[in-house]
Formats: sequence, structure tokens, C-alpha cells
Amino acid sequence: MTIPANRRFWMAALADKCPAELSHTTKGPKIVPANPHLTDNYWVELSGDIVVARLRGPVTEEALAILHERVVMLLQSTASRRVLYDALEMDPPTVELTLVQQRMSEAVHQKSGRVAILVPSTRIAYLSRIAFGRSEHRVFYNDLADAIAWLNDTAE
Repeated sequence: MTIPANRRFWMAALADKCPAELSHTTKGPKIVPANPHLTDNYWVELSGDIVVARLRGPVTEEALAILHERVVMLLQSTASRRVLYDALEMDPPTVELTLVQQRMSEAVHQKSGRVAILVPSTRIAYLSRIAFGRSEHRVFYNDLADAIAWLNDTAE
């Protein structure tokens, strides 16, 4: 099995940023992060001066609360004021979960200057606008480069 170049880069970057146990299998090395901020369905990391929160698969209220807590913790402990929520691989949440995020996002609004939300579909985009309606935010459809450019643009 050949790992695509973008995944090899991500795996190398992950290995450099956090300690990991390497277990070799017949299919190649498997990286098991020792960082508690990384899980299978969500993780939060600082990339340059942008707090990146990624969501994958189905999201529960508990997972959303943990993710939110880690985003706020990074915003408080660093000089970063920009957040990127990557929901490209997230299953569409329920409206109830969107309203939970709306209540929790108040702390992010107070700590951050800009919030970019990366989405794969109009449904998740609509729910994201509801969840982050009070902040300076922008929703991006499958365009990571544009989201990062907007977060870094201070002219607006």
C-alpha cells in the first residue's frame, strides 16, 4: 500500500510535533499519537499562529465540549487569535448539536479575532453559520488555502 504524498507529509509533521509510539506492522509503520489533543474523530493543534480544530465522522456533545475546551485553552495559552475549524470529514450534526455549539462558541468569540470554518456541503455550512453567528467568521467550501489566507489577512 502506497501512502499519498499529502498523507506522508501530514504523518511526518505529526510525528515531529508530538511524541509518538511507532509500531511496525506488515503494512508499514503506524503512528499512535501520545498527544491527548489528538483522537480519531477530533483533534486540536497550533499550526503557526492559527488554532486548528478538526472534526471527523459523527460528532457527539461530549466530543464537541472537549474540542471546545481545548480550543479555548490554546487561545488562552498562546498569542493566537485565529481559529480554523476543519469540518471537511464531519458528518452533518443535528440542529440540537448546532445550538450546543452556539452556546459554547461565546468563549471562542471573546478570545479570537477570526474564525474560519472549512465545510464540504451547504448543509454543514448553514449549520456552521448558525453555530458561529456572533463572531467574525467566514465559511469556506473545500478551500483550505483561501481559509488560511483570510485568517492571515489583516487588511479587512
